[in-house]
Amino acid sequence: MKLLDADRPPVQVRTAEEIAARRRFWGWVLYGVLVLAAAALGSLGGLLFVYNTDLPQVEDLEHYRPISNTELFDDQGRVIGSFALQRRVVARFEDYPPVLREAVISIEDKNFEKHWGVNVWRIVGAAYRDLISGGKVQGASTLTMQLSRNLFLSPERTYGRKLEEILLAIQIERRFTKAQIFTLYANQIFLGHGVYGFETGAEFYFGKHARDLTLPEAALLAGLPKAPSSYSPINNPERALRRRNLVINSMLEDGKVTAAEATAAKEEPIRLNLQSDPNSLAPYYVEEIRRYLEKRYGSDQVHQGGLRVYTSLDMDMQKAANKAVLDGLAAYEHRHGWKGRLENVLLEGQTLEKYHNPDWDETVEPGSYVHGLVTQVSAGVAVVKFGAYSASLGPADAAWTGRRIPQLLAPGDVAYVKVISLGDDNQARVTLEQDSGVQGALVAIDNATGDIKAMVGGRDFDTSKFNHATQAQRQVGSSFKPYVYTAAIDQGATPDDVVLDAPVTFTTPSGPYIPHNYDERFEGNISLRRALANSRNIPALEIAQKVGIATVISYAHRFGISEEIPQYLPIALGAADATVLEQTSAYSTFPNDGVRLLPRYITKVTDYDGRLLEENYPDVRDVISQRTARIMTSMLREVVLHGTGVAASRLPYALAGKTGTTNDFTDAWFIGFSPNLTCGVWVGFDEKKSLGNRETGARAALPIWMEFMQATLTGHDPGQFQPPPPLQPSALVQKVDTPDSAPTADESH
Repeated sequence: MKLLDADRPPVQVRTAEEIAARRRFWGWVLYGVLVLAAAALGSLGGLLFVYNTDLPQVEDLEHYRPISNTELFDDQGRVIGSFALQRRVVARFEDYPPVLREAVISIEDKNFEKHWGVNVWRIVGAAYRDLISGGKVQGASTLTMQLSRNLFLSPERTYGRKLEEILLAIQIERRFTKAQIFTLYANQIFLGHGVYGFETGAEFYFGKHARDLTLPEAALLAGLPKAPSSYSPINNPERALRRRNLVINSMLEDGKVTAAEATAAKEEPIRLNLQSDPNSLAPYYVEEIRRYLEKRYGSDQVHQGGLRVYTSLDMDMQKAANKAVLDGLAAYEHRHGWKGRLENVLLEGQTLEKYHNPDWDETVEPGSYVHGLVTQVSAGVAVVKFGAYSASLGPADAAWTGRRIPQLLAPGDVAYVKVISLGDDNQARVTLEQDSGVQGALVAIDNATGDIKAMVGGRDFDTSKFNHATQAQRQVGSSFKPYVYTAAIDQGATPDDVVLDAPVTFTTPSGPYIPHNYDERFEGNISLRRALANSRNIPALEIAQKVGIATVISYAHRFGISEEIPQYLPIALGAADATVLEQTSAYSTFPNDGVRLLPRYITKVTDYDGRLLEENYPDVRDVISQRTARIMTSMLREVVLHGTGVAASRLPYALAGKTGTTNDFTDAWFIGFSPNLTCGVWVGFDEKKSLGNRETGARAALPIWMEFMQATLTGHDPGQFQPPPPLQPSALVQKVDTPDSAPTADESH
């Protein structure tokens, strides 16, 4: 049905004024929009200008060098230490294998190869989530944005910083290739535990180079940058495992691995091969080098500049030295019985679960001595934990104490143990040891170069940084006597000349001086050779008086003893002070035909780019004549063959040396040498207290020296000493024809 005209709505007719007014309204709206748009664009342009003005210049990245370790190498190019604010080894793009690159890109930035530094949709999505959640801006960063943040920006989470991050990322993408960007990122990223960069991470966590990583290992490292502490395989192994498997799943989704490869990789448990701080091998030696380098090059260059320091140390000799000293101190502890007085963490208010000992951060291997935590004690067994290992300590493992386990240990005790063996199940076998405070020091020097091949400055660097090898001035006892005999030989005496070993009173400025021998006996007329071999006191004093104590002291200084020595006769028996390093260097003169090479720590130093900064050559000092040196070597050889060092005659090498013991047995020494190596050993307490009755140099120090020399010389031929020249009777002392009888092994002071 048609609608009637009356049913239709009336047509509204706009007048010309209304149309004009409407047009003016929309004109103003459009104008306002344009003004706002212009203002927004201007503000944005100004903002971009301001940020670009304040932003770092990415061109500097062409010459960028991250903070890098200063590394120390032994004489065969093996790393023995490092100095760094950040633990980092810089690698090249080709050093990072495809499996690692793909793992990182899959989990961190899937479109890395395609985008121009920014993933717009990810940023918008992240910003929206932050707005509705009320949180701070975070996430959505590409690898390039992460790089710009790590290199140039602060870690604060603000929109302003995010904008700076974007602008820098765009600039970086314009100037550098994807391979260059990935390399910069891979060298800069933090992976926890002080480790920076994937090459360093591979070495720290797995003990291998990045190029050798397997799929599970690469995936674990790739998962760390998001939250290194939370996903640490050391502190949070379960979370690390889940994160690693998430990376593998992401690689599967991206077609980087097959389903079979992904399944096999996820079934693999996390197997770490943690590498300890290399400084722990020779900490006292490394500390000496650090002091020298900082004094010469400055702290910043040493800790950030990536120096390469080539040292004289021999890693194998150092390991032998560490073991010899600790074994010798353990033998001393066994001789003197159980003292107890162990630290107990429970009594100090700590818990068993949270206790951590510095020893556990170092590599533990059979032969190591570590502090372990006693967690359980029963009638016959104590359970001891150290690091990831646990051991059951039974009666046989503490037999030397003569006590039962409950009498020795309680839960919470920090026990000192020797590691006998380590099992794959983190079970270990240990023996109970003791640390009563006795200290030991050892220095080994190459005779031909003066190179320090090994140095032990004390029992435990974590407990005391004091270096007993270089800082402790200790009385040298009878190890001083070779200087007395050297002065006599240099003035024409011969080893077969005789001196009277009989009661005597010396007149000194301070009054009468009545010396005695260690065994309280006298042997009458005795040859110089036998007097030195048996370390007779009175003959040494007689000779010192004949040549003059001032002359003897001048010889000691020529040998390198730096301490001021008073001019009184008992000095001839070793009342002078010296360091182990000085004594060892001095004795190297004898097998070296009378010349001494100053001890050398460093052969050369280069900078980060390989430019030579310093090179050190052997520094030779003439001390005595070849004739005197060879005669003294033959006399010191007699000490080992028939004298106070006779125990060393069991070693099948040409060896010579001298024992030393001070009054009240406070210091025990043995300084000895082969044709190519000189080694000095000292044992004592920090305070001047007795080691105990009959703890002579032959008993406390010589076994350490023997263990070290045996380990060092096995498989090597050190050669023979050069024979002394033909000898003529001297006028200094009278010669008799009575042959030497077999001397005792007792030692004089």
